Amino acid sequence: MNGLAWLAFVPAAIWLYLLAARGMFWAARERDDRRIMPEPGCWPAVTAIVPARNEADVIERSIGSLLAQDYPGSFEIVLVDDQSEDGSGELARALEHGGKLTVIRAATRPAGWTGKLWAISQGVTHARGTDYFWFTDADIAHTPDNLRHLVSRAEHGNLVLTSLMARLSCASSAEKSFVPAFVYFFQMLYPFAWVNDPKKRTSAAAGGCMLVRREAFERGGGISTIRSALIDDCALGELMKRQGPIWLGLTNRSVSIRPYADMNDIRRMVARSAYAQLNYSPVLLAGTLAGLLAVFAAPVLLAICGTGFVRVAGFAVWLAMALSYLPILRFYRRSPVWTLALPAIGVLYGTFTLDSAMQHWRGRGGMWKGRAQAMAR
Repeated sequence: MNGLAWLAFVPAAIWLYLLAARGMFWAARERDDRRIMPEPGCWPAVTAIVPARNEADVIERSIGSLLAQDYPGSFEIVLVDDQSEDGSGELARALEHGGKLTVIRAATRPAGWTGKLWAISQGVTHARGTDYFWFTDADIAHTPDNLRHLVSRAEHGNLVLTSLMARLSCASSAEKSFVPAFVYFFQMLYPFAWVNDPKKRTSAAAGGCMLVRREAFERGGGISTIRSALIDDCALGELMKRQGPIWLGLTNRSVSIRPYADMNDIRRMVARSAYAQLNYSPVLLAGTLAGLLAVFAAPVLLAICGTGFVRVAGFAVWLAMALSYLPILRFYRRSPVWTLALPAIGVLYGTFTLDSAMQHWRGRGGMWKGRAQAMAR
């Protein structure tokens, strides 16, 4: 077998593993509408905790969706205004009715904490007598029945963490190009079926919607245990899976109302945490970039530039890659034509990852709402 044939074998072997032996991540089967759970006989108390920093453009819609929950049990909302400068706290207070919503102002963030986790910790401290914390972001809107379904699933499965991957905005050209791929890559990193299997070590969560059983949360050490985590949702998933079973799935009941107008917006979103995902390691960065080229670019180059067996192998891998992208495209109601663009999108995400490392090296890692939050390793 000559060198070029060996080169064709590498991406083929990688994709065979990804498609057949990585939890069927590409099938997008883990969804909250595939099986409706029976409702509990007694509804537990829930406190929603919403960290918010400069969210004036979306805060009324997100908090309004929480106030509209048709949850039969005790339910309250604590919004932690993380020193906003755009009147987010005042806009939220104007929505208050019936004593269900409390708005508190975050204290100055101490060293060693990320801003979001510090805000959440103050919300947790403020909450009293609750059975579950519902951590949700200020740019996420929920259908009125979402909390009922979350609690029903948690109670039926005795879950310590129930999380939903909020449906991201997919309206602009940039969003249509990159958002389905973002969810596809997230599932590749954290196969949801493995996350949901108590026998597997894989853990993850999606920060926009996380229902946490309070007793297990406190047993695990609480939010201070992960206070410096930049990828806070996955850190919480890891913490909670050590306490019991967790569940993560796709949903249409939680929706991101934060638009990404162009590619730079998406680049900044990815670059905020991509290098943290690699534990700030230049070696892992180099390996990741080489891997992305082997997985996404090599099959296309072999299909276009190769001959004979090599070209056939390149086209076969490219086709398999494209077919694996179809389920998440269907979920986001995008044309199957986008399957052909996955190799280019994968390479572009590699450049976003490199940009994340460069931002970190410049002292601007984890940039969010004017704060560089990446912790040195």
